[in-house]
Order: sequence, then structure tokens, then C-alpha cells
Amino acid sequence: MAREAASDARLPVGRLDSIQLVWTDSWQYDAPVGRLAERLGATPRHQVYSKVGGTAPQLLIGAAAASIAAGELDCALVAGAEALATRRAHRKAGEHVPWSHAADPKPPYGWERPPHPSALAHGLFLPVHTYPIMETARRAAAGLTIEEEMRERARIMAPMTEVAAANPYAWRRTARTPDELGDRFVGWPYTRDTVAVLEVDQAAAVILASSELADRLGVPPDRRVYLRGWAYAEDTWEVATRPALGSSPAIAQAAEAAFERAGLGLEEMHALDLYSCFAIALRQACDAIGLDPLDPRGLTVTGGLPYAGGPASDYVLHSTATMAGLLRAQSGHGLVTGVGMHLTKHTYAVWSSEPGGRLGDAGPVHVGKEVALLSSYEGVGVVAGYTVAHGRDGVAEKGFLVVDVPGGRAYAVVEEPGLLVEAKGRELVGEEVRVSSDGKLNVAVW
Repeated sequence: MAREAASDARLPVGRLDSIQLVWTDSWQYDAPVGRLAERLGATPRHQVYSKVGGTAPQLLIGAAAASIAAGELDCALVAGAEALATRRAHRKAGEHVPWSHAADPKPPYGWERPPHPSALAHGLFLPVHTYPIMETARRAAAGLTIEEEMRERARIMAPMTEVAAANPYAWRRTARTPDELGDRFVGWPYTRDTVAVLEVDQAAAVILASSELADRLGVPPDRRVYLRGWAYAEDTWEVATRPALGSSPAIAQAAEAAFERAGLGLEEMHALDLYSCFAIALRQACDAIGLDPLDPRGLTVTGGLPYAGGPASDYVLHSTATMAGLLRAQSGHGLVTGVGMHLTKHTYAVWSSEPGGRLGDAGPVHVGKEVALLSSYEGVGVVAGYTVAHGRDGVAEKGFLVVDVPGGRAYAVVEEPGLLVEAKGRELVGEEVRVSSDGKLNVAVW
């Protein structure tokens, strides 16, 4: 993939100034960037290996673009790859994964910040559980019933399956109607076929170069796509500490800054790719930027993470590469967004077939203010958001709650089977629950 990107840019791989690689979940290599450079026969003077997160590709792209604009580099490769489907197949067969250059010792996982101790104590750190908590909070704030939210979600996501069906690189290439998007629950109210599919084998690469180098390489003007402006913002790192679980002030600020830097507006975008790991990511984005989820431009150019594929931290490389191809073919402007961790980190990038604007940088244009999170709580609280975790057999296993309590918020679990059934049958947000605690684990009943 890296060679193909360099060939497309008419750039000999040995000419690369910088090689930057998105964190790879599939395998922990001893020297990921160095091993890639070695395979390419390149000797870049600048190398970067990212941390985990869906904003990592744009952060690398933005930093590389800034270095090129400053004259510190004249070209860079930003790449990423995952083989999680292959790894799963090996493990399912009871086979050793036959990959090379394993790190020894294995490095710590590449997140920027580990989960809060209370999140770990409650087992609440997987996105498939945290994102639906935000969804239920938004559902209640919007005045939707459980059934209305599900129907609306299917209407939003069905058109994405049509885009994926036309994308030769998509992992799931079957167009679906809204009525067909109702597979088994994973983190209720989400079904398996409306969330990101992570176990894919996919790779993508982007070449960035100065205009001067592109001139020397003979890249025609109609083959060039420009980063007009981008921005980065953060909501709170812990879901429970957000003042409003169902909305994102950070997205609004990131979008505003990106458009201002690009000198363009949402109405001037010819194509959009909003990060779509879970429906709440799409909905919060649409709410924040004033976009109809059924906008005729569509929400994705690839098919999105549930259908095109969600290769761990790499997806934005795929959406960026696809957007570049689209803008080459039809000219115009496009918006590509990224999301990291638990709807914590946000990147908004405006790409164009026309030069202009000003880049911006990774300095956050917004940092969320936290509500206090209590590790232990006993007493009455009010549900702010919740989900019901399901096993691979489709059986409800445990409920996770974010509870408004005196002095802040607290996590709690629901363990009684009868209450799990009830939680899926009626709206719990805004309802009182009784919380008991052993000092670490909070348990809710009603």
C-alpha cells in the first residue's frame, strides 16, 4: 500500500523524508516504523509511531503538513494497516500467529491515558458499552422513545450500506434496507450490524508533499488535493464526567475552527465523511454542526466503519484517501472527521482540489470541563445514561449506568436478570435508582 501511494504520487520511496505509522493493534512489532522503512528500502530522517485512537491519522497528517509548510520536510508517508481478521482466524483455529519481529518485551498498550480506576472497577471501558450510554442520554434529551431511536438509527445507517456496496475496498459490501438492520444486540440499544467492524484486514497510505516537490515530480494540478484547514478538540476523557452525556461542545468548536481556517463552510462541502464507529458519533456531529443526518450528500464516502470497515485506529486514512480520489475525480471540497477514545478526541479536516486556507495545528480549540466522578457512592441517584451488555450468544449479561448523585456522578452496574429485561423495555434515563457499594463496585437496583 505504501508503495502504491508513492507510485501514485510519482515519488520514489527512497526519497521519503518522513515515515509515520498509525498504531497497529494486530501485532506489536519491535520497531514498527523502522521495519516498514527497511521493507521499502527507505532511510527517512524523520519517523513517528502514533498512540491509539481514531484521531491519530489526522494528527499525523496535520503535523506532517505543518512541517512541510515550514520547510522542515518536503514529503511524508502516513500509513496504517491491520490484520485483525487474520489474527482472529489463526486464534480460532488454535494456531500461532506466524508474524515476524515481535516486540520483546511487549510494550504497554498505546493509549494516551488509561481508564479511570472507577471505570476499571466496574468493567466499563470498552467502546461498545460507553457509546450506547451516550446514545441513551441523547435519546432521552431528544424526547425519542426506544423504538423511535432504533428506527431513526436504521434510516441513517442504511444509506451507508449502499455506499459500502459500491466501494471495492469495503469489508461488508451488501446494501441493506432499514428493516434489515436489526441483528443481535451487543451494547443495547446497539445491534451488531450498526457498530464498527474491527476484525478486518485493511491498509491505507497517504503521501504528503510540498507544491515545489510536486512540481519537480511532474504531478499534474488535477491530481493534487490540498489540506485547506483542520482542527482538534477534546471533550472530557471519562464519559461520566461530561456535563451533558448526549452532546459534544468539542465537535462544534472543532468544526467551526476547521471551516474558518479553510475559508469555507459546511454548505460548500461537496462530500462528507463523518466518523461512524457508533451512531451516537454521527448524531452528535450532526447536532453540533447543524447537518441533517439524511443530507443528500450522505454521511460517508467509504461506507463508514460498520460497513467499509473499522481497522482499529486507521479508519481516517481510508476516508482521507477515498476523499482524495473523489475530489480528484469531481473537484470541490470535502470534510473528513475523526473520533478518538470514548468520543473524547475530535479532528475536523477540510480537503479541497483548490489551494487556499491556512492549516491550523493540533492545539485543542476546546477542552471539556469535568463533572466530579465519585468512585464509591451509596444512596439514591438519577440515571443519566445506561446500556445493557450482551454476550456473543445474545443474552443480556450486565447493565452499566452513569448516575447523577449529590456532588457529581458515579458508575454503577445492574446485575439482577429481571432488571436487565426491564431496562431494555422502558426509559431509565431520569429515573431514580438505589445504589449500594463495597467501596469499589457500585450496584444499582430499583
